[in-house]
Amino acid sequence: MPETQAFDAIVIGAGPGGYVCAIRLAQLGFNVAICEKEATLGGTCLNVGCIPSKALLDSSEHFFNAKHHFADHGILVSEPKVDMAAFIGRKTKVVDQVTKGVAFLMKKNKITVVTGTASFKDQSTLEVKAPGGEVTHVLTAPRIVIATGSKVADLPGVVVDADRVITSTEALLLTEVPKTMVVIGGGIIGLELGSVYGRLGTQVTVVEYADRLIPGMDADLGKEMARILKKHLGFEFHFGHAVTSATTTGKGKARKTVVTAKQVASGTEVTFEADYTLLAVGRSAYTAGLNLQAAGLTTDAKGRIDINDHFQTAVPGIYAIGDVVRGAMLAHKASDEGVWLAEHLAGHKPAPIHYHRIPGVVYTWPEVAGVGYTEDELKAAGTPYKAGKYPFKPHGRSVASGDTDGFVKILAHADTDEVLGVHMIGPRIADLIAEAVVALEFRASAEDIATFSHAHPTYAEAVKEAALDATAKRALHL
Repeated sequence: MPETQAFDAIVIGAGPGGYVCAIRLAQLGFNVAICEKEATLGGTCLNVGCIPSKALLDSSEHFFNAKHHFADHGILVSEPKVDMAAFIGRKTKVVDQVTKGVAFLMKKNKITVVTGTASFKDQSTLEVKAPGGEVTHVLTAPRIVIATGSKVADLPGVVVDADRVITSTEALLLTEVPKTMVVIGGGIIGLELGSVYGRLGTQVTVVEYADRLIPGMDADLGKEMARILKKHLGFEFHFGHAVTSATTTGKGKARKTVVTAKQVASGTEVTFEADYTLLAVGRSAYTAGLNLQAAGLTTDAKGRIDINDHFQTAVPGIYAIGDVVRGAMLAHKASDEGVWLAEHLAGHKPAPIHYHRIPGVVYTWPEVAGVGYTEDELKAAGTPYKAGKYPFKPHGRSVASGDTDGFVKILAHADTDEVLGVHMIGPRIADLIAEAVVALEFRASAEDIATFSHAHPTYAEAVKEAALDATAKRALHL
């Protein structure tokens, strides 16, 4: 048995929650170890999630623009072709760069990195095992943070063979552009990866249980997203369908996938065939191999670890953050929790995290983002509100760039004018949403946003116009 190593704190999992928490702990003077079962740091986000998918989205956007929009700008090029080896290769280089960056940060902050699968021996001791099962490290600390993230959610009847019926992980590694693809799930992951291949020429069919896309976001965003994807990329949508099975049939080049679904309203069975089927129905908490029972911990019905408002589990000294606890599964949410927890453990009084002020983003083109309450939520709560909306179609900066789809929508309290929610779809929305987050955090009014100067010409002016529309319908360019 290896000699036991003692630390002030140990973090299990080196994703955006874990490695950020470890860095902040180290900055605050803790002697920190971080355990990661994979060979590279960064977790799902940097290795097979956020970063590689954005790399492919950017590459596919360049291809699509070269094929469909360069001529509009007077740029004449021969018919572009996709080199899939280079296409995927660039993504791999991006991942390599950012994961090496995290490794550098661990070294810079003098954090001990332990590679292997960590499991509890007791509530303050961890054993770390190599892939073969042998114990390589024994670690102990009075503070242990679980930040093991999430895994792709399963769907009964869907047989993922990682060949033709695939998940987001395999979608990042395809060696060919599929002629057809069925995407099970109209959420963020399905729309982003569906857009990657849709831009390259794949006919994409989305099968979604709900009655609209991105059902967790404001309803207007999902409706507009469906219109845009159908118009520009030829997406087909089948809402209100519950998938019951997905399998691969045939051999060699004749392989196909067959997806069976039932219409929720009528019960009618429908079948879809495609070269590939992408399962994208979300993610579930990942706690496999932790041996939680040895520490006296259990999980809830969704596999998550229960915590209090200080991220402490039922066992003193053990904490959990990110995708393994309640709340949205977002990298930035996990990072925020990691920083908060580190500062709390150091005896600081960090500002509370307001979860409805954490933005959600879809990196399609146009991009989609929302923060705060949706219109449906305000209606359900009986909150009096007013809405301001401004489309990008007449917007000067958008006309100049050719990005005229979408809108900015601001929801403000009908009596106080406090901004309650901001929902956007359009160009560079992933960056514009930060202004809305600041507005909510400081409890700004729509009038405040309308008063602040916004540079011209910028996409951000659309936010000002939506705020003007929310205050007595006085948008200037509508």
